[in-house]
Amino acid sequence: MSINLQTTISGIRLKNPTMLASGVLGVTKASLINVAKNGGGAVVSKSISKNPRQGHPAPIITTYEAGMLNAVGYSNPGALKAKEEFANIDQIGSPAILSIIGQEVEDFVEVWETLKNCGFKAIEVPLSCPHTPGYGTMGGQHTPAMAEKITRALKQAADVPVIIKVSPNENMVTVARAAVEAGADAITAVNTMGPGMIINIDVHKPILGFGMGGVSGAALRPVAVRCVFDLYKAVKIPIIGCGGVTTGRDMIEMMMAGAIAVQIGTAIYSRTVQAFKLIVDEATDWLNKQGYKKITDIIGLAHR
Repeated sequence: MSINLQTTISGIRLKNPTMLASGVLGVTKASLINVAKNGGGAVVSKSISKNPRQGHPAPIITTYEAGMLNAVGYSNPGALKAKEEFANIDQIGSPAILSIIGQEVEDFVEVWETLKNCGFKAIEVPLSCPHTPGYGTMGGQHTPAMAEKITRALKQAADVPVIIKVSPNENMVTVARAAVEAGADAITAVNTMGPGMIINIDVHKPILGFGMGGVSGAALRPVAVRCVFDLYKAVKIPIIGCGGVTTGRDMIEMMMAGAIAVQIGTAIYSRTVQAFKLIVDEATDWLNKQGYKKITDIIGLAHR
């Protein structure tokens, strides 16, 4: 039986609910095209700042038995170079979403103004990075007041949906509600948790160059599912689930918690860029066996 896999986020139609999470394979237009060709229903760019950023010193990523730690530090070429790289991004085959970071409210608007003609279908704003000073939780941005200010500024400046990405660590629901009050069109839940640390006992120091980093992968998934579940009850706008989705069953679980789509990041390291197609195929097989005709029928089932 054929399953209807389409889902819609604030008017943006996805061929299936999988999305590339920001920061993974989103550095170049070519990498985003590669994700779209391998089945990604939508793609999110690497986070772009007004000025170029070098990011944290290497190593920036390490794996461990339960997942991954990363402390990339928002390395990116800056808005002007990104404008050149992502020109005509609407032609890649899947909707592209621009991830924007800034330290001041006006920084977010300036980045959008620089890249607004590239063809991005929405903006995602991570107020929730746990390991970059001046940004996210380390920049005091994951508060209701800052969520309201940044969301409102972007809603006034942009004619595309604004998606706010929240942290699993603190005051998630109040931040999300403030963003909704300011006009947010969707919520991504969640960013990495932590920060965490792994120490190399042979050299007596942390493995990551920054020392600590955000925790993702399998260790994050149960926390992310609970966050989506809580937000589904708290807000009335679409929720994009993010955190540890590696298999088709993981995607179904996240959608039953209330997600309308899911973002995939760490799974690419274990399953390659084919993760999108593999996850969709596994979910489709389960839906067929259960007798579902469309994937959106499972959204929020855990609440009923």
